[in-house]
Amino acid sequence: MDEIESAVRARLRSLRRTRGWSLDDLAERSHLSASTISRIETGKRAISLDVLIALADALDVDVNSLIDVADNDDIIIRPAPTRWRGVTIWPLSRPASSTAAIKMRLEPTAQRPEPRIHPGHDWLFVLSGSLELTLGERQVIVNTGEAAEFSTMTPHSINAVESPAEFIMVFDRDGQLAHMHRLHES
Repeated sequence: MDEIESAVRARLRSLRRTRGWSLDDLAERSHLSASTISRIETGKRAISLDVLIALADALDVDVNSLIDVADNDDIIIRPAPTRWRGVTIWPLSRPASSTAAIKMRLEPTAQRPEPRIHPGHDWLFVLSGSLELTLGERQVIVNTGEAAEFSTMTPHSINAVESPAEFIMVFDRDGQLAHMHRLHES
């Protein structure tokens, strides 16, 4: 328990300082007193759940990231490609992560993929080539060096334009389940 409390205190102080906030700034945002926050950061006050939630909200982080002290936080991933018809995927995050990051290479196809919907939110960044992103009735070309972010409750699909395209894609757990299931269907 001491390890967790010590980590939480250090994280709270570091997050506050990284944002360039004084104790008074964080106090105003969290509706706590500056002296309470100072005593928490220095270990002179116990951290109660209600105070931890207020500080996490004010710092725009989830409580789990403040209290997680698992030894496997730092990891190096050596992605191994997985290939399906015209698609190559390199996983860039741990399978158990709440968000998934993948590098993807798409070969262009004559037939556009069928737009689908699922809960969640997707984000992508094009490393090379161009993608045609279908969002509902619209087709948007996303070129090298450009990013796209969209709600996955909008019918969507992605296709390479004219030549292979490589991109990084990040999605939440719902998106990970939907996208990986769809690729296995191909």
